[in-house]
Amino acid sequence: MSPRSCEPSRSRNLIRGRFSRARLPEVEAFTASLPFDRRLYRHDIMGSIAHARMLARVGLIKVSEARAIERGLRRIEGDIDAGRFRFDIADEDIHLAIERRLIAMIGDAGRKLHTARSRNDQVALDLRLYLRDEIGEVEKRIAALRTALIRVARRNIDTVMPGYTHLQRAQPVSLAHHLLAYVEMLDRDRERMRQARERTDVMPLGAGALAATTLPIDRRMVARELGFRRIARNSMDAVSDRDFAVDFLAAAALVAVHLSRMSEELILWTSSEFGFAILPDEFSTGSSMMPQKKNPDLAELVRGKTGRVIGDLTALLTTLKGLPLAYNSDLQEDKERVFDALDTIKPALDVMAKLWLAVRFDRDAMRGAAGGFALATDLAEYLVARGIPFRQAHEIVGNLVRDAVREGRSMEQLTLADLQRQSRAFGKDAMELLSAANSVARRTVEGGPAPTTVRRLLRELGR
Repeated sequence: MSPRSCEPSRSRNLIRGRFSRARLPEVEAFTASLPFDRRLYRHDIMGSIAHARMLARVGLIKVSEARAIERGLRRIEGDIDAGRFRFDIADEDIHLAIERRLIAMIGDAGRKLHTARSRNDQVALDLRLYLRDEIGEVEKRIAALRTALIRVARRNIDTVMPGYTHLQRAQPVSLAHHLLAYVEMLDRDRERMRQARERTDVMPLGAGALAATTLPIDRRMVARELGFRRIARNSMDAVSDRDFAVDFLAAAALVAVHLSRMSEELILWTSSEFGFAILPDEFSTGSSMMPQKKNPDLAELVRGKTGRVIGDLTALLTTLKGLPLAYNSDLQEDKERVFDALDTIKPALDVMAKLWLAVRFDRDAMRGAAGGFALATDLAEYLVARGIPFRQAHEIVGNLVRDAVREGRSMEQLTLADLQRQSRAFGKDAMELLSAANSVARRTVEGGPAPTTVRRLLRELGR
């Protein structure tokens, strides 16, 4: 749709018959949702065609009138697609804008389209149709990022790196294992999106303004036409429910949080202090003053935009918290929140998938940082396997670490004599533990980072 600014009113608004004076221009501008809800036009037309067909089926309009309505709506859709449609701010929203044009095109048949329908159930229908489609698009992008991470993980099963707690080196893991933690997050994101889509997939049309209608409509026919699995069971809830939008925003906020966590790690890893990865030029920004800089602006913006999506969720919850049943114009605020979240997370998912595939890792730097005192737990578990209570083993190895720090030595520099000074339970085989790669390889428990375990998981994920 070619963006056009809404033009000043040239015709009488369709719903102001009981008023003798026109609204003030500033009131018209403040209350109009047309500048942003225009993106619902396809779904508004889709819903109106289904409604018209139903009206003809039950005899409320003629079949010829329903056909004229459908032809007119198809023409309007083409005009909006081509940027030929002239929007009028007096129409308030996309629903009235389309209806006004339809009446101008086909006359009285167009005036019958709104039979047994309110803008209250119409807008609820449009948003549900739109969000149902858009959630599907978000799911595709989550799947693409997930695939990218799995591809990088497959190439780095044996890439040893330090795992962290409290941003302090903790125990050795593999890069593959680290990346697959994000795959787990994305799988939960997909599950939440599917759940949000399921709760969106409810047909509200037929609820009217709040109390349904006395006319003999067939709601289930409309639901079938539009592919809805269920119809709303309570007319008041149907027009005022925005839980489905909150469900989506909550799921979107968690997607954004997960993208932010990924971004933070890429920012750290590509810094000189970590040196674990090299930021690709295509994803970097320079400094206006410092020629040497290579800034991770993209990752920083993904991290920063998380606040927008969390804000969208908070804004809609705040809007809903004090609303009496049924419809209130406050609900007009739902669409911009949904649109903003979609416009934020869809491109963020796209660029993060491309970024992970382009990042180059310094495997030597990762391996070099994975040893040292991060191997202490392996020694403690060695003692436990030989019958020493864990708390005692913890103290023994703690003493080893203390002495090594005082002497300026790393764990790899310790000798068997050093170990046995703290405990005679250490045998020659304990020296094999002073290797980050061996540490990772021994962690074969289900869910652990051992290459054998990771390969098995990757096979499962590939199915």
